[in-house]
Amino acid sequence: MLFGSIEAGGTKFVCAVGNEDYQVKERCVIPTTNPQETIPRVINYLKQFDVAAISVASFGPIEIKKTAPNYGYITTTPKKGWANTDIVGMIKAAIKVPIFFTTDVNGSAYGEYVMSRLSNEDISSLVYYTIGTGVGGGAIIDGKVLGGIGHPEMGHVLVKRHPADSNFSGICPYHGDCLEGLVPGPTFAKRLGKKGEDVPLTDPVWAILSYYVAQAAVQATLILRPDKIVFGGGVVSELFLKKVRQEFAQLLNDYVQVPDLTQYITMPAIAENGSATVGNFALAKRLLRSFD
Repeated sequence: MLFGSIEAGGTKFVCAVGNEDYQVKERCVIPTTNPQETIPRVINYLKQFDVAAISVASFGPIEIKKTAPNYGYITTTPKKGWANTDIVGMIKAAIKVPIFFTTDVNGSAYGEYVMSRLSNEDISSLVYYTIGTGVGGGAIIDGKVLGGIGHPEMGHVLVKRHPADSNFSGICPYHGDCLEGLVPGPTFAKRLGKKGEDVPLTDPVWAILSYYVAQAAVQATLILRPDKIVFGGGVVSELFLKKVRQEFAQLLNDYVQVPDLTQYITMPAIAENGSATVGNFALAKRLLRSFD
């Protein structure tokens, strides 16, 4: 049995077909141009395979409430040409199989959760953050994707300013002092005039970023009490997470007990940004079982 995965990103759609063991059999990358061009290419690719179900993990905001008239839509995204796009409807009209719909970070969170379980880790909950061009977060609680009237927007939680960063205005047009305003890749150019990959980890800006990211980890710890927090995305490295763990320990101050920090605050277990693909396979498989 085969499952389809669509990781819908702002710059590219990563499509894949995998089996019940979450192994990728075929994979294709399609540039994100406009819905009228990109989505038909995605459909034509997946129609080559006899997939039993599909999961779509998309950039957002998206509508996940099934009773909403615009369920399955990418809604108020600033991505030009993509606002109010019925992505699920377009795919479902062409490929008559069950479709699961969630955010890109929820897909990654579920992939990391499934991989942790397959590695015999004793976990029932996990929080995943991606820090790249923007910041997003998703959570798995008792094996289920967290969400109610909508999906979490963990990238837009407000954080306390670092004393050495008080003059930085942030890049989020909605909230200057949120994670997305203070820590993603474009903030390096705004602060320093150069790309993040050109900034050595000895630069003081990394201490500022680790302070903000550690606050996110503290918030997730105290609100959700997860078994594990995973950080992915282009800004994140093991050396950066070492700084985050140090800040986290100081901020939490042993208020509650957490596992060893090298096991609690981690890089993704799935290589090559494959977390969402694995998560999509697993979510498609779970969706199909619900129809049995």
